[in-house]
Amino acid sequence: MAEVTRDDIDELVGPATPHFAYQLRARIEELVSELPRDHDVRRYAEEKMELLDRLGHASSRAEDGPVEPRTRIGWETIPSTAPASDPLPRRD
Repeated sequence: MAEVTRDDIDELVGPATPHFAYQLRARIEELVSELPRDHDVRRYAEEKMELLDRLGHASSRAEDGPVEPRTRIGWETIPSTAPASDPLPRRD
């Protein structure tokens, strides 16, 4: 296989949804596992894997629109509106 590029990582992360975040994260981790720790593409992939971790605890990617404040009336009745930028707390 050819060396992994940032474009390869972006192609996997681009269409990511909360439902598939962890499967995509695992695929990316496997793609870069043999790259040196200081490799530019590996560092980029690790940033994107962190995004996918947050997305896995969210209900929306919500990167393009404004973030709704949690003080909005009725917020507590729709808890599944957590975007990847501010996901729900992890259940440990």
